[in-house]
Amino acid sequence: MKKLMSLLLALLMLLGTCAMAEGGVLNIWCWNDEFQSRFNDYYPNVAEVAADKSTTTLTDGTIVKWTINPNQDNNYQNKLDEALMAQADAADDDKIDIFLMEADYALKYVDADVDVAMPLSELGITEEDLADQYQYTRDIVTDANGEQRGTSWQAAPGLFAYRRSIAKDVLGTDDPTEVQAALSDWTKFADVAAKAKEKGYYMVSGYDDTFRTFSNNVSAPWVTGTTLTVDPNIVAWIEQTKEFTEQGYNHKSSLWGDTWTTDQGADGKVFGFFYSTWGINFTLVGNAGEAGFGDWAVCEGPQPYYWGGTWLAAARGTDNPELVKDVMLQLTCNKDIMKEMTLNESIQDYTNTVSGMQEIAEDPDFGSAFLGGQNHIALFSTVAPTIDMSNVSAYDQGCNEKIQTSFHDYFDGNVDFDTAKANFEMAIKELFPEITDIVWP
Repeated sequence: MKKLMSLLLALLMLLGTCAMAEGGVLNIWCWNDEFQSRFNDYYPNVAEVAADKSTTTLTDGTIVKWTINPNQDNNYQNKLDEALMAQADAADDDKIDIFLMEADYALKYVDADVDVAMPLSELGITEEDLADQYQYTRDIVTDANGEQRGTSWQAAPGLFAYRRSIAKDVLGTDDPTEVQAALSDWTKFADVAAKAKEKGYYMVSGYDDTFRTFSNNVSAPWVTGTTLTVDPNIVAWIEQTKEFTEQGYNHKSSLWGDTWTTDQGADGKVFGFFYSTWGINFTLVGNAGEAGFGDWAVCEGPQPYYWGGTWLAAARGTDNPELVKDVMLQLTCNKDIMKEMTLNESIQDYTNTVSGMQEIAEDPDFGSAFLGGQNHIALFSTVAPTIDMSNVSAYDQGCNEKIQTSFHDYFDGNVDFDTAKANFEMAIKELFPEITDIVWP
């Protein structure tokens, strides 16, 4: 017994040493303050947030240091890559513990050979912990060996957000069910665009608005081996956008540009915008302003799609594995916490809990004031399970960006199709020298 007690005491001392081994600084890298605000508002162990929000103090005294590098011109990834390359030699308090990823480039970081994002299993996160998450949010951060290397608090199915007042003028109704019936495929969508034009409206704002509905429904990845294949669905987007431009069905804007933003305001003349979950409360509400409350609604639109999403990865070499695990469990696997995010009127994020979102979808008392009381979670919950990530590739961000920018001049009438095509191919080969062949349908 004495020997057993000695062994137990030694084990307790070892466990204490392991616990003390956790670092005093948790470094989190991201490109904006979205996750920072979710962390500060919903992680249970937050004690204090600095006035400038650069750090957060936890109840055990750990300092959370936020490093935010904007996405523009690949700035975030470039700086993250540099820091990850220096991770092994960095001081403990400087090591990256958690970094965030977007869907378009997640595969770059969860690759098993690259090994910069730890498998969740190494942190002690189990299949049972992750079982209530939407499958696509797991698939996109799962490596070729079947190891999940990231996790998300949100899912990002897409819908078509439309102006109720314009819908009434064009279709005679703003009821989401009836509007959806009028927009349920691309032929009907174009027919409504013609009617909208007759009334003095644009159907969409610009060239990029419908892109995700086409790019997320491709039949194969952009790149296989060293061959890039332009999917027929991408060509369909080019053809539709050219037609909409020539017919005056769009306002010739570019995504995130001034015209695109203004078109969502009180004086905008655009029927609607394709937005995923984050876009409504994170972008549209701000662009629409107070006058927009009650004048917007959502429907499924012509095709199911997704857009974006943010994943957390545990950086290989973190000196805070237990804390990283707890952050992931609390903010991406805790149903109660995630439902609170969705129920918060100023956020209403669509969170990554299948059962939680179904409960809200069935709640007769839930609704969005901005959307005139509509329960948009009910619509999102029908789209989210249909999302298929089987055709994503590590090349998605570059290919998606280059095809859009290369064809803007074509839509503007400054170049012909063949020139835009050649410009795209040149841009791709400059960005990805390893691509030897580009195939068009």
